[in-house]
Amino acid sequence: MSKFLLRRYLLFCVSLFVNALGIAFITKAALGTSPITSVTYVLSMFTPFTIGQWTIMLNLLFVLIEPLLMQREELKNDLRMYLLQIPISFCFGMFIDLSMQLLFWLNPTEYVSMITDLVIGCVILAVGIALEVKANAAMMAGEYFVKVITRCFKGEFGYVKLGFDITLVALACALSLLFMSGIYGVREGTVISALIVGPIVHFVTPYYRFLDRWITAPTPQGGGTEKPEAQHTVITIAREYGSGGHLLGEMLSRELGIRLYDKELIRMAAQRSGMNEEYIVRNEQSIPSFWLKCILSKNSEQPLEASLSSDDVLFVAESRIIQEIAERESCIIVGRCADYILKDYPKVIKIFCYSDVASAVERCTKEYGLKPENAEKEIRSVNRNRIHHYEYYTGERWGEPHHYHLMLNTGSIGLETACALVKGIWARMQEPVAS
Repeated sequence: MSKFLLRRYLLFCVSLFVNALGIAFITKAALGTSPITSVTYVLSMFTPFTIGQWTIMLNLLFVLIEPLLMQREELKNDLRMYLLQIPISFCFGMFIDLSMQLLFWLNPTEYVSMITDLVIGCVILAVGIALEVKANAAMMAGEYFVKVITRCFKGEFGYVKLGFDITLVALACALSLLFMSGIYGVREGTVISALIVGPIVHFVTPYYRFLDRWITAPTPQGGGTEKPEAQHTVITIAREYGSGGHLLGEMLSRELGIRLYDKELIRMAAQRSGMNEEYIVRNEQSIPSFWLKCILSKNSEQPLEASLSSDDVLFVAESRIIQEIAERESCIIVGRCADYILKDYPKVIKIFCYSDVASAVERCTKEYGLKPENAEKEIRSVNRNRIHHYEYYTGERWGEPHHYHLMLNTGSIGLETACALVKGIWARMQEPVAS
């Protein structure tokens, strides 16, 4: 076993404890508990077993049920991940009980204190989930169980996970009513934690990038295995709607004699992902709701590459296509977070096109056929979708000047001048480096 894999397992163990501490903090806030532990918390209230012990038993029940929903080949191929659930279940349960004991002093009585402790617990839990995703070494039983259900019934992971959490909360309420003649252990804190943990995970995830070198083996050097220095130059164009970014790409393609990739990527992504092209046209570079997406996906231990959600699969497919194109040829790529995907590529010119509203409206009505009375609303809507899509998948701010080599106000300088500026940078990058 390599030292990098060992480090991932170590990071995963740390994340388990942080998750347990977050759950204990939320529980001690006395406003309910997190959805995933709602059943075990309620069971601990009227039985001699602790919340941690019930967590172990419930997770082992999931482990027993999972093979019934899996094909033999699936179980064989995923045997390591499946078996790891058993020691993880014991560790997680013990960590929860240990955390509850460590927080013996936390017994808030004022409602403001309860809310404060609840939010602190949600932040701790989010930090743990983000760390677990970064480790990408194993999965807890509840998460793996959802993955198995999703695969068996061909659903989308985020929605199945949401349904699973709702089912646990409903079951917790039913048990409480049946055995304690009232609803205990499920309160507003359960709902609040379900709503805010995901967005917090999204916020903290980029800060873990410093761990990449510690848990990832470096690119091999020597022996002919290293990649040659990039010979191709790629121009990426991010753009506000109505700024003429695609038109600028077409002009540059003609002037420089290199290929433009925009709508062509839709066909390529459809072939790669198996999705329908019409679905990609409707959903590409947008997410249904930034907040909902964070709740569905970021409140999960699933890394993006393992996600079963259609928009995540699409983003991963397009990302790999863009990387392959950059290795193959000099080209122009419009949109699709290409500036971020190629952030480590040695020869890339990152452009951002923007425009004043009046110029954007004029271009949208003349070039795209929008009605003048609807143009401004459509511009704001498309830009909002692009912002949410970019910031969700990259963790960076869309349109932040420090991320680009050239910010072009096409409403003021015009596309011809913009094209000339980019050509100048292109020509400079083609000059041989002095030895």
